[in-house]
Amino acid sequence: MGYTVLRVEGRVLHVTLNRPQVLNALHPPAHFELAQVFDSFAADADLWIAVVRGAGGRSFCTGTDLKVRAEEGWDEYPESGFAGLTRRFDLDKPVVAAVNGLALGGGLEIALACDLIIAVEQARFGFPEPRVGLAAMGGGIHRLVRQLPDKVAMGLLLTGRQFSAQEALAYGLVNEVVPAGKLDCAVQAWVEDMLACAPLALRATKQVARRNLDFPTLAEALRGNYPAATAMLESDDAVEGPRAFAEKRAPHWRGI
Repeated sequence: MGYTVLRVEGRVLHVTLNRPQVLNALHPPAHFELAQVFDSFAADADLWIAVVRGAGGRSFCTGTDLKVRAEEGWDEYPESGFAGLTRRFDLDKPVVAAVNGLALGGGLEIALACDLIIAVEQARFGFPEPRVGLAAMGGGIHRLVRQLPDKVAMGLLLTGRQFSAQEALAYGLVNEVVPAGKLDCAVQAWVEDMLACAPLALRATKQVARRNLDFPTLAEALRGNYPAATAMLESDDAVEGPRAFAEKRAPHWRGI
């Protein structure tokens, strides 16, 4: 490790992109390191939620380290994509982006690959790739045109323009915008709300929400096979939840 800083608080893994000297731009070694981080997170039954942020006070992530790309002439990514996350479609645990500054190019791709985005007021977003002869092929184009009206998405993609945190909130791309000094508190509030839910229920919810879009019709989606939902229904927590409600006490989730 070296390009990330990891911290575990209870059931939560905090992942900090740690290249502040280049505004947390990523290069191949960082991508592969992050792929290992998220592989481990996915496999660890004791960890239920991940939070991703950038080191320093200026940037979440500014995408590809273009100086390294210019020197090497190409990029190399793990199978799970940019930052080991943008092409990872089998991670059913919730992932939160705590955007503390610039989220440009691959940085915005990372944020869009997360389930929730909490941003500071000073955050700036955008896909400037066309301005350096590239395109947001790590998933950014695909996600943006699915999440925004066509003309809004194309306007942003075809100009490389940056947009503010308030614009992102108005577009529905972020969940909350807060003053810089309130970011950690805001993220913690969202995390605590999720920790109040059964972890297997959250994984079932995420899996159904994501995979149901693979089906052409609602009827087929409702008949779809969602293994995380089966695991939830067969879990001890599915017994504990109703029991705790009947006994008027807080449930004790075990994730099994």
